[in-house]
Amino acid sequence: MTTTDQVVLERRIAARPETVFSFFTDREKWLSWMGRDGEFSFIPGGAYRTGVNAQCDAVGQFLVVDPYHRVVFTWGYEGAAKSVPPGASTVEVTLTPDGEGTLLTLVHRDLPREACAPHLEGWTHYLDRLVERAEGGDPGPDAWLESPAPVPR
Repeated sequence: MTTTDQVVLERRIAARPETVFSFFTDREKWLSWMGRDGEFSFIPGGAYRTGVNAQCDAVGQFLVVDPYHRVVFTWGYEGAAKSVPPGASTVEVTLTPDGEGTLLTLVHRDLPREACAPHLEGWTHYLDRLVERAEGGDPGPDAWLESPAPVPR
């Protein structure tokens, strides 16, 4: 679902919140579902930079790291995507226990209108990879790492 300035996605994951949370707070696990490389400081105020695809790096800062419940970080790009500069938008990930699994809600706000559709496509792609990883599967190599992906200009 999109509005003029945000993307909202939900995924039910057959893994406990502790497991899903680790994919947002462990470098190797993060890179197993999104990115080709990266530097992360997973603490409030900590910076990150990750090569999301062949065109650009995502750059931002962690604002909230609430174990097993919520991660909030700023988001923007260095490289091809000029309409969302580093720190210009905010991503909030909430993890809610759901039986033996987790309901993940991702809200990416403060996006320019023209950036919503590419971010919806991007987060859909990456969250599908995250679900497979968190459930113990292997989504295989990410084709977006070597080819153009839908990023806003």
